Amino acid sequence: LTVVSTGDGAAAGSYGYTNSGYSVYEEENDRLTESLRTKVSAIKSLSIEIGTEVKNQNKMLSEMENDFDSTGGLLGATMGRLRTLSRGSQTKLLCYMMLFSLFVFFVIYWIIKLR
Repeated sequence: LTVVSTGDGAAAGSYGYTNSGYSVYEEENDRLTESLRTKVSAIKSLSIEIGTEVKNQNKMLSEMENDFDSTGGLLGATMGRLRTLSRGSQTKLLCYMMLFSLFVFFVIYWIIKLR
């Protein structure tokens, strides 16, 4: 086994070993850094997608709330008209409406029974 001197007083064999040791650690650190960078990038894109989905869901909820409010208003107006009908002297119209409803239910019952 021969030892070659590098000129700065250290043997070439031990100097090369020290560099290669640091090189292995640097390569491992680079590999781990790249792996971490990839994971951070994936988490970032996932969080952006989640934020977009939350905004879309909030928009849909707001639209549904508006639709329910308008439907509630329409139902309230219809109930008010029915109260007016029931209080007024239009009992004849109310009877016709009840008879029509019974007729429709009878027809539906008859259609279901034929199947």
